[in-house]
Amino acid sequence: MMPSLLHHHRLKLTALFLAANLGLLLHLAVGDLKAVAEWVWLDIVGEGGSTVLALVWLGLILKSRPAGRVTNLLAIGLSCVFFSWWIDLLDEFIRLPDAITWDHWLESAPMPVGLLFLTYGIYHWHHEQLAISQQMEKRERLFREHRLFDKLTPLGGADYLRKQLELSLQQSAREQQPLSLLVVDINAFDGINQRFGHGEGDRVLQAVTQLLLLNLRQQDLLCRLAGDRFVVLLPNTGETLATQLAGELAESLRHLAHKSRQHGERIQLSATAATVMALQETPENLLQRLNLALAKAKRPLALSA
Repeated sequence: MMPSLLHHHRLKLTALFLAANLGLLLHLAVGDLKAVAEWVWLDIVGEGGSTVLALVWLGLILKSRPAGRVTNLLAIGLSCVFFSWWIDLLDEFIRLPDAITWDHWLESAPMPVGLLFLTYGIYHWHHEQLAISQQMEKRERLFREHRLFDKLTPLGGADYLRKQLELSLQQSAREQQPLSLLVVDINAFDGINQRFGHGEGDRVLQAVTQLLLLNLRQQDLLCRLAGDRFVVLLPNTGETLATQLAGELAESLRHLAHKSRQHGERIQLSATAATVMALQETPENLLQRLNLALAKAKRPLALSA
């Protein structure tokens, strides 16, 4: 990966190589080499070290980043800084005539220009890193929430429902909008498992999940509370509309023509649905009221059995 990224920036490196050699040739063309005794080693080490570091920084940037605006800004800035220090270093080895003034421009002008490009590039790099951090936080949050999802269906489980219910209760109170809960419980589901096997029962639950999702609105949240019991969180929904939706869901399950995998016979389904509208209460109290409403709705079935 690293060599390939560096390969994409070969034009930048070629341009910097040509500029550095052009500066060297200009100095050699008009100047004279200094004797070793004239060398100031402290300046050579300081300026040479700075030059090498600028080149190393540039290499690291180009090896670790793809081409783009931020990379270009950083590369131009570091290239100017490198060139300025490089020309400064050449003065330690080559003596130019006093009449020559362009070397001062080559030595001084690129530095502030390079620092400006560097600053602008680092500013955009900072915003780039903030965006990446936000994406990582979203992925981490999705990973954490993924563990709260049901293993059989693509729905949130009981813990996920309680978490979303708490948020929805807060939003409902803040916006002064109604919030309702709807529960759908498949009748005699144990009989399906006993007659057709648990594998077929799992496929029934998956089919029921898809059917319920198709019959819900975009803003509704469907979760699998436990076993054959599903709960729908209905934001901005009053009691009358929630009751209507509950009847529609129960009716859709009654008409579901699910065929068993082994013999292809239709598995007749029926479901009991109940609703409650949220009050100023905790998620646990609201779920408890929902279970009581479901038990009340199932009472006639128990009496008839």
